[in-house]
Amino acid sequence: MNEYTKFEKSRIIGARALQLANGAPPLIRVPEDMVEPLDLAELEFEKGVIPITIIRE
Repeated sequence: MNEYTKFEKSRIIGARALQLANGAPPLIRVPEDMVEPLDLAELEFEKGVIPITIIRE
């Protein structure tokens, strides 16, 4: 996984949480006790499965 700034990390997780809240399918197996899209997005980020790329100039 690339090194992200705290701003990039929060933007990626926030964007993914919004997608999940709007009905996007999860990219990992969801634990039974996890119901919040933000928690699921954080878990997906930690596992490195979110298909969002940061391009720096």
